[in-house]
Amino acid sequence: MAEEGAPGRRGERSEEGPAERGPGAAFHMFVLMEDLLDKLKLLSYEEEALRRHNMRPLSRHYFALPTNPGEQFFMFCTLSAWLITKAGRPFEQPQEYDDPNAVISNVLSELRSFGRPVDFPPSKLKTGCGEQVCYVLDCLAEEALKHTGFSWKRPAYPTEEPEEEEITEDDAELTLDKLEEDVAEEESDNEENYIDLNVLKAQTYRSNMNDTAKQEEILQSTTDAAEWNLEVERVLPQLKVTVRTDNKDWRIHVDQMHQHKDGIDSSLKETRGYLDKLHNEISRTLEKINSREKYINNQLEHLVQEYRSAQALLSEAKEKYQEGSGGVTERVRVLSEITEALEKVKQETEEKGSSMTDGAPLVKIKQALTKLRQETIQMDIQIGVMEHTLLQSKLKEKSNMTRDMHATVIPEATVGAY
Repeated sequence: MAEEGAPGRRGERSEEGPAERGPGAAFHMFVLMEDLLDKLKLLSYEEEALRRHNMRPLSRHYFALPTNPGEQFFMFCTLSAWLITKAGRPFEQPQEYDDPNAVISNVLSELRSFGRPVDFPPSKLKTGCGEQVCYVLDCLAEEALKHTGFSWKRPAYPTEEPEEEEITEDDAELTLDKLEEDVAEEESDNEENYIDLNVLKAQTYRSNMNDTAKQEEILQSTTDAAEWNLEVERVLPQLKVTVRTDNKDWRIHVDQMHQHKDGIDSSLKETRGYLDKLHNEISRTLEKINSREKYINNQLEHLVQEYRSAQALLSEAKEKYQEGSGGVTERVRVLSEITEALEKVKQETEEKGSSMTDGAPLVKIKQALTKLRQETIQMDIQIGVMEHTLLQSKLKEKSNMTRDMHATVIPEATVGAY
């Protein structure tokens, strides 16, 4: 095909910077999308792919502009699977809730198996739009066209046939007088509807004089009839005027309007009968439906009344249930509070009962008393020892004092000398 190498170069340039690719790189995806849409139409994608999944046809720039990422990604997966299948490779149709990464990797692996280069990250395809998406679909479409045997051919331009000049005997053969009248009418139209009364009067007078002159000549004619016929036959080809029909002429438009009006009238006469018949059938059908509806209503009137009464009872029961449920909720709350208080009382009672029946405090008191007795005895002993020691110290001190007193007695002789 003529364009097999083009998509590969598109994919190679897809990751280049805008400065290297030129100022028109931003619009390249739009051109690529239009080419893709033409190839999809050649593959009849509307009948084979979209109608099967109840999808709408693609617009000219569907994958070039971001509109709805989820819908665009699902459309990309669906078309990719269909194109791969169309290219002769078995590929399972992806579902709406499949893993996007798995679907993209499968599509890119199939694209590499066709020999197409993939030099962009798979995350570029998750958005469902962009130049990479258009590139992948365009490559798959070319492979599908190659598998179906399609080849591009030179365009065949239709030959323009020259318009045939329709010459009617009534309109083509005009007398010079009628031609002069047409020329005078055109000149009068071009002069912006300006009428010169003097010129009109002179023309009228001239035409009257010509008529009277012709009548006099006819009355006083001396011309031979055979010579006159020969002269007429000789001059007649020169008097024929061929008028070429112009499509812009208003007369042709008027004739077309009359033809279309006649066609509409004839079609209306034919279709009026069918429309009247259809109207009558619809009216009879509506009358039957109305009568059947009335009959059904009459037959089911008692059931409708029972249903209405049951609905009323049900609404009353619902109201009572709501009121009762509200009271039950309040009582449940009170019960929970009472239960909590009862649990607290039970816990306090158990603690007091356990403390009353428990003998451990008495044993502790007895042990404390015995310990106090032992300590009291030890204190008494210590007090006795201390008293004994104190008594001995006092006795010793007393003996020391008496000894000192005897030692320091002054002799009476000595005292008397003084």
